[in-house]
Amino acid sequence: MHSENSKVQISWRTWSLIILVVLSWIVISGRLIFLQYIGHRQFASVVARQQVCKEKIPARPGDILDRNGRLLATTIVTNSLYMVPQELKNQKNVSEVCTVLSINQEYFQDRLKKNQDKLFLWVKRRLTDDELAGVRSLNLPDKAWGFRQEYRRKYPQGALAAHALGLRDIDGKGQGGIEEAFDHLISGQNGHRFLVRDAHGRVIEVRNDAREAARNGETLVVTLDSIIQLYTERELESILEKWRPKSACAIVMDAKTCEVLALASVPTFNLNHPEKISETAWKNTAIASIYEPGSTLKPFLVAAALERGLLKTEEQFDCERGEYQMGKRLLHDHHSYGMLSVTDILVKSSNIGMAKIGERLTNAGLYEAVTAFGFGQKTGIQLPGELTGIVRPLEKWNIYSTGSIPMGQEIAVTPIQLITAHVALANQGKLLNPRLIRDQIDHNYYPRSHEEPEQVRPLVSTPVISEEVADWLVRVPMVETVGRGTGRKAQLEGYTVFGKTGTAQKPDPQTGRYSSQLHVSSFICGAPAHDPRVLVLVVVNEPSVGPNHYGGTIAGPPAAEILNKTLMYLRVPFDKSGQKPLRQMTDRPRNALR
Repeated sequence: MHSENSKVQISWRTWSLIILVVLSWIVISGRLIFLQYIGHRQFASVVARQQVCKEKIPARPGDILDRNGRLLATTIVTNSLYMVPQELKNQKNVSEVCTVLSINQEYFQDRLKKNQDKLFLWVKRRLTDDELAGVRSLNLPDKAWGFRQEYRRKYPQGALAAHALGLRDIDGKGQGGIEEAFDHLISGQNGHRFLVRDAHGRVIEVRNDAREAARNGETLVVTLDSIIQLYTERELESILEKWRPKSACAIVMDAKTCEVLALASVPTFNLNHPEKISETAWKNTAIASIYEPGSTLKPFLVAAALERGLLKTEEQFDCERGEYQMGKRLLHDHHSYGMLSVTDILVKSSNIGMAKIGERLTNAGLYEAVTAFGFGQKTGIQLPGELTGIVRPLEKWNIYSTGSIPMGQEIAVTPIQLITAHVALANQGKLLNPRLIRDQIDHNYYPRSHEEPEQVRPLVSTPVISEEVADWLVRVPMVETVGRGTGRKAQLEGYTVFGKTGTAQKPDPQTGRYSSQLHVSSFICGAPAHDPRVLVLVVVNEPSVGPNHYGGTIAGPPAAEILNKTLMYLRVPFDKSGQKPLRQMTDRPRNALR
């Protein structure tokens, strides 16, 4: 009986073992079948990914040339130093490299500690020639240290046209100016290729069957002229030294095409040393600062009144001996003027005379005038950071506005808006869009897609006043402003200059009222008067030296100097030997500003 039970027990254990073995073989066989037939593609893909990697082929950013082909920005090939933390054996090498490259050793050691198990770590990118020579003299081990070639942006003219050009950061991204605005054209499109590596990560094959070539960036030809830009920047530096303002800017424009020949702001910076740029220097005040224009706005409002037939050129206004009660407000002039003609109101910059012209226009007419000349909206200069200025909605204007707007108060403009509007006066009453790009050059071997939009903007001309009104304003009151008025210091020996001064009070940050100490001094001028070729605007923000800060005193002389040098450089003939006759003015009412 005992023997039979033992046999049954042995039989059960045997069968249990057999079943377990069979099940194990089934599981193993199933796994093998899965790996062989089902998971093969997946594992093959993993192996391929470990062996084949995709490498970027960087595109070379395009150059930037001035209107005469002078190089303003280019791209060179330079070396960048990297290391393989896993292969580092000698810590002394780290100390030597940090010394040669002027790297904070404590900071770098901290980076190295955080990445000690990595196969790649940048040490310093885009080395200078001296830095490269210094590193190579250390004879670093090849397994732990190496070089890679990268593109580096170079600005041959240093700080010239810094605000207009902008720069490219260490990763090649455009920052500010033309570099940012046209980054999509300048950067180009990166290509790629596939590399086959062995188990140790070494490249054993470069596959060209799936290679895509890089499309290099386009070269842009800008409207700036390096020589005129240099003249302009030198005058701004003189303003900084003499008047010590918070900032200053200047713009030079072609009166026929509205092309920007020079655009500068101070303080400025060297494009090749972005690490030294201060926050105050980065701002492009020519397009990104707003201020009340003061008397430089007055010609546009006189033009509007003449265009509407509300004013005659020979008309006289009583300027009330320097005091005029306008509602609850008492207006003052700088001098006690009596009867003044329309010309003298502009020449002497009479606020009372302009207020009476404002009363004829009414607030609706004043609003239409300032908006027709482009104030309160961007000019479309195609630079990042351009502001719209400030023109409040008409419903927020009141009787106070009727006197303030004609004096150039209650609205804020940018320098680029102001000179663009004055180009309309110098160009037969046609408002043009300012231009900064002349041409694009694509160096690639295949054409641009027809779906890509054209980037060079066509010249847009919008008539805002009649030709005879614009002609009279430039050649009579604005010429006499320079000849015998507030702009006398801007006279030139060989050219008949026209212009307008502006001295605007700034609000006191403490009281909120207009300050007697804080001013924006400006001057706009052009020549030759009978056929304007060039306009120059200089704006000086908060000059801090001298007893008075009149625009004709501070901004007038440097603007005239820039104008004179520009005209001479462009070989514009002298015009003081004779002038063409004025166009005949008519007194019939005209339509509102177009």
